[in-house]
Amino acid sequence: MTEQKDTNKRPNSNPAASRGKKKRKKGKTILIWFFITAALGVFCALAGYLFIILSGEKIFKENIDKLTLSESSIVYDSQGAAVKKLVADRIDRELVSLKDIPEKLQDAFIATEDRRFEQHQGVDLWSLGRAVVKDVVNRSAVEGGSTITQQLAKNLFLNSDKTIFRKATEVSIALALENNLSKDEILEKYLNRIYFGKSAYGVKSAAKRYFGKGDLNDLKIAEMAILAAIPKAPNTYNPINNPEKSLERRKVVLSLMYSQGYITAEEKAEAEAYVYKPIPDPSNNDVYTTYLDYVTKEAAKVTKLSEEEIMTKGLKIHTNLNVQAQKAAEAAFADDDLFPKDGELDGKPYPVQGAMTIVNNANGGIVAMVGGRDVNTGDLNRATVPRQPGSSFKPVAVYGPALESGDWNPYSSLNNEKQCFGDYCPRNLGGGYSNSISMMDAVEHSTNIPSVWLLDQIGVKTGYNFAKNLGLPLGNDDKNLAIALGGLTKGVSTLDMAQAYSAFANQGRLNKAHAIERIEDSSGREIYSAGKPEQKQVMSKQTAYSITQLLENVVQNGSGKKARIDRPVAGKTGTAGYKGTSSGNQDIWFAGYTNEYTAAVYMGFDRTSKKNYLRVSSSTTARMFGKVMEKALSGRPVKDFVRPEGVVDYTQPSSSVKDLAAAYTPEDNSVTLTWSPKEGNNEYQVFRKESAEAEFTQIATVQDAGMVDRSIAQGGSYEYFVIVYNPQNNTSSKQSNHVTIVAAGVVEQPVEPPVVDPGEGPDIPIEGGNGGAGNGNDNTGTGNNGGDGGTDDGTVPPDGGNGQVPDNGTGGNSGNGTGSPDNGTGGTPGNTGGTPDQTNVDPGTPVNGTKTPGADGNAGGNGKGKGKDTAVVVTPPVTN
Repeated sequence: MTEQKDTNKRPNSNPAASRGKKKRKKGKTILIWFFITAALGVFCALAGYLFIILSGEKIFKENIDKLTLSESSIVYDSQGAAVKKLVADRIDRELVSLKDIPEKLQDAFIATEDRRFEQHQGVDLWSLGRAVVKDVVNRSAVEGGSTITQQLAKNLFLNSDKTIFRKATEVSIALALENNLSKDEILEKYLNRIYFGKSAYGVKSAAKRYFGKGDLNDLKIAEMAILAAIPKAPNTYNPINNPEKSLERRKVVLSLMYSQGYITAEEKAEAEAYVYKPIPDPSNNDVYTTYLDYVTKEAAKVTKLSEEEIMTKGLKIHTNLNVQAQKAAEAAFADDDLFPKDGELDGKPYPVQGAMTIVNNANGGIVAMVGGRDVNTGDLNRATVPRQPGSSFKPVAVYGPALESGDWNPYSSLNNEKQCFGDYCPRNLGGGYSNSISMMDAVEHSTNIPSVWLLDQIGVKTGYNFAKNLGLPLGNDDKNLAIALGGLTKGVSTLDMAQAYSAFANQGRLNKAHAIERIEDSSGREIYSAGKPEQKQVMSKQTAYSITQLLENVVQNGSGKKARIDRPVAGKTGTAGYKGTSSGNQDIWFAGYTNEYTAAVYMGFDRTSKKNYLRVSSSTTARMFGKVMEKALSGRPVKDFVRPEGVVDYTQPSSSVKDLAAAYTPEDNSVTLTWSPKEGNNEYQVFRKESAEAEFTQIATVQDAGMVDRSIAQGGSYEYFVIVYNPQNNTSSKQSNHVTIVAAGVVEQPVEPPVVDPGEGPDIPIEGGNGGAGNGNDNTGTGNNGGDGGTDDGTVPPDGGNGQVPDNGTGGNSGNGTGSPDNGTGGTPGNTGGTPDQTNVDPGTPVNGTKTPGADGNAGGNGKGKGKDTAVVVTPPVTN
């Protein structure tokens, strides 16, 4: 049989070979696409490079004039008047040829900013690649990777934005610069163009500003390194503002110079050991210095431009500067008599420093700012530096939030007992302790215990949040009772406090403090506007008005009296004690306001020490406030603080006692206090302080208008006052008038020795007759009274006798004294005796008097009678 073929079976094939053919075909396709992509990539790269080159050349040619001079920016005051040209008056640039720049100074900048400067053509691909990688990793532009040529391109033609487009433009301009300028020309322009801080542009101006050297060849290697360290961040790394950071950066520069072979190890060590000593800037004694510095920084912040660009782009900056207020503040800070005595540091005078900020209540505009005494452009602005505010912080952390709660009013009674709050034990400084004190009195006298007690009652969180809502920079570490007395972790600045207090003056509305209203570019186009003030209601109108009542009283009657001027003022003093002494202070403050302006001022040493601390109180800052504000507001209408509609005017519930009187009773060693009663169901709190005590103590609470204090020591001196307290509404009056009494006790009067008349005359026999006037020789009770006899008809005057110290008279013949005693010296002999010459003594009537004429004319006698005082009886001598 023949076998039949299966016609349905597939022809024999090799599957592996088939698959190989397909892979080869697919590989060819990929290779083709790769070459096409690569070609396109190369084409795009070439096109992009060509575009960059052409774009850079175009920008370079269109802006070649920027290689020369910059345009001045101008600052205007609140009235629209130009007050300063920032470039003309603040930029200090002196051009210098590269041949006059020492090679090591050039090396310092190349080593630090662009080590491959001589090798690249404007762009260092290695540095750029590193920057791109870091930007990708961080998902933002964090590193520039710019060469010296790129930095010059940016400084001349661009802003400081870190964007891909800006970076590409920078690269294109850098390539154009390399095509049109030599390396030496690029380096020369760079070293003349860069900003070194302190208004110094270029290395020559910087050398003069920081070292006082006009010839760059006189610079030491350390000084060259200091200069090379600055451009990275001029305000951070210049040696005047931040000597520590400048030193750190200098060491980095020296390490780079050493590692790249520009200096030896010995030169590096010597340069690292160099100690920088700042030099004064005698050429810079300009006005408005602090204000203009602050404007520059604020402008840079709101426009995102660098400070250098703010000063050199021809901007028109309109501010809230009030020239009258600024001049008043600067004049006051130039007056040494308004500051405490200088300290001493390293054998030289070490001045007390200070700062002041004034803001407009209506819009929060900063009208004046002073950052210290003898300030120069670029100096530390102390108006923005945190300090410890002391009791000036009480209204914003304690009394404001307490009033805002609605549970307290300006006359509420607060606890004033000596006490601890856990481990925190504050004390009153000279204000005394008592069971209670009104809020009005507590604020007036800046008493500490009531402030801490009240914050404890309302809760630290409540006080903390209230202060934070006023824009005060508190941290989590400030959530404790110490803020009741202004004990802060970092502190607050005068700018912070002026802004916060302005809400009290503005019916509880807070405006953010700002210097600039708007900015225009060189063509007049507005590039920034503060706009209409965005007022934030941070407290009720009731609270703001009640705080004003409290703080007005401080100025009128309390610790802020020195701040009084010719218009209503409300404010609070503040003192931050220095722990290194028992009574010295670290900082003193006054924050206050009128209807128009709010200001805060502080004084203190930049560095407080056991040798340099304040020995004056906050009345000094209150006086500074008054001096400045009176001149700042001179010529403006006087305006009272207005009570807003619907706001309750809390009046004192009970008038204070005005007629407190005290009387001392020696018999029982007590003091009787009396005063006129007040209407209503009141109690009277009695306070006392012995002369040796520093504080008043409440000794009694009575219902009646008077009391007797029997708990005194004989010989002591005591001061008293009374407070009227209404238990129904928990309110207290102000203190009464103060009275002082001395507990002298029963004082025994000294007895004077008898005056004896020698009586040089013949013995004259005297007939018995009426006894002469007796002498009372006892203050109380019975006195033995001596009397001299005379003739019964009064023709013979009595002997010149003296009443003796109470005793029994002896000698002579006895006789009955029947005469009436007389008040004073001398006696009345018979019917025609002489008239006594003193009338302040009533010795009483002697009885059973005996008389005996003696050889010297003295006669003694005894008698009974009451005398009010000790007296000496002197009788005229006997005459023939």
